Amino acid sequence: MATATKTNAPGHSKRVRSNQGIPQSRTPLSVGDAIKALRAYKTTKFDQTVNVVMHLGIDPKTADQALRGAISFPRGVGKSAKVICFCNSDKVAIAKAAGAVEAGGEELVAKIEGGWMDFEVAVASPDMMRVVSKLGKVLGPKGLMPSPKAGTVTQDVATAIKEYAAGKVEYRNDDGGNVHCIIGKLSFADDALAENLNHFIAVINKVRPASVKGIYIKKCAIAASMSPSVLVAV
Repeated sequence: MATATKTNAPGHSKRVRSNQGIPQSRTPLSVGDAIKALRAYKTTKFDQTVNVVMHLGIDPKTADQALRGAISFPRGVGKSAKVICFCNSDKVAIAKAAGAVEAGGEELVAKIEGGWMDFEVAVASPDMMRVVSKLGKVLGPKGLMPSPKAGTVTQDVATAIKEYAAGKVEYRNDDGGNVHCIIGKLSFADDALAENLNHFIAVINKVRPASVKGIYIKKCAIAASMSPSVLVAV
């Protein structure tokens, strides 16, 4: 059953009021229908990012049920990322050739300790983690600490840099058992968004912790940056 929420609150724009007047289905929709429903909302002048969120039947406080990983989407996500690489001097040229905006060891650590944070992903070779550990209090709270689970601690730093610079996306559950991820832009064709969304659903299903009992994916929804959400049947 669809419902419409109306408001005349003066603080809301015409776009927001228009979107609130569009009936919203309480029943989860198929991937294709969910994307069509998302497009029914009045858009903005900029190309909105499309996000997916899943509420999972996991215990976030249990270590073996915590989810963290990274996904390369079949259709990309419409954005690139600034990547840095912690590596020895013999790999600096290789890292920069792969797309790293900065690369190095102790000197790069010192640069970040000095306040430089113009990057979105940090990759490191395993032998550099003893050096990178000094930045735990700086990178950890921002979710930028290199991690083997996310594929950002690896011997093959060149491949990791290329993948993340091209838009590889990291995901992890929050304290409420939710997993958020970007799946593209609103300007993407329907089939591209559908392919990316189906890929994300498949990946989350694949990494289901063995200790999880009962319903694993409790709820799934998609939304653009400035639109209401749409429930997706999983």
